[in-house]
Amino acid sequence: MFVTKALFASPRESQRSYYDASMVQGKSMIRARRPFVVKNALTGLAIVGFTAAVYTYTIRAVAQDNFEDVKVPDAPVQSAKASSQITSGLLSK
Repeated sequence: MFVTKALFASPRESQRSYYDASMVQGKSMIRARRPFVVKNALTGLAIVGFTAAVYTYTIRAVAQDNFEDVKVPDAPVQSAKASSQITSGLLSK
């Protein structure tokens, strides 16, 4: 049975980490991250805004396409007799 070292860390080793024994952020980790909270939030909002703008632009650009200028070829004309008979292959008589 394998046991991870983090589960049985000595008190001195657990004080070296930014997380306590139950893997909750310690006060030192919170203090270290505090200056970056606003910057990270603004960066996240910018990324989400850019993604939403690209998605919206793409949907609107595709929705405006009309294919009136595309020529659709006519379906080939087949006689009823030729289309109902199989003349070669495994299913032929």
